[in-house]
Amino acid sequence: MQDEQSVDQFFEIVNRRELSKLGKLLSESAEFYFPKTQPLLGREKIIQFFRILFRQYPELVFEIKRKIIQKGWMAAHWVNQGANRNGDQYNNEGVTLLEMQDGKITFISDFFKDTEKF
Repeated sequence: MQDEQSVDQFFEIVNRRELSKLGKLLSESAEFYFPKTQPLLGREKIIQFFRILFRQYPELVFEIKRKIIQKGWMAAHWVNQGANRNGDQYNNEGVTLLEMQDGKITFISDFFKDTEKF
């Protein structure tokens, strides 16, 4: 799979909340670095994180604004919007870095503007 398709697929899967497909896209030893959390090491911990995130934010949609692709590395500038489980509106803007090896995501790191809600 080409890198540009992979970054698009990652965000499509997250927007559709398809955790089984996310698991297939992640390497077993994938790493995820998310602001204000300990590193999430391994596919299952990453999937568990998204399961919790989706419960907290039953409405959350990402839109990619720009992408940079370079030799297995991808950076996606995104905006998102939605609502938390209390119905409070939420929006943010950030960048996600992804690394691909052998067709699987091995590294994810998020950087975003509003970290106060987490």
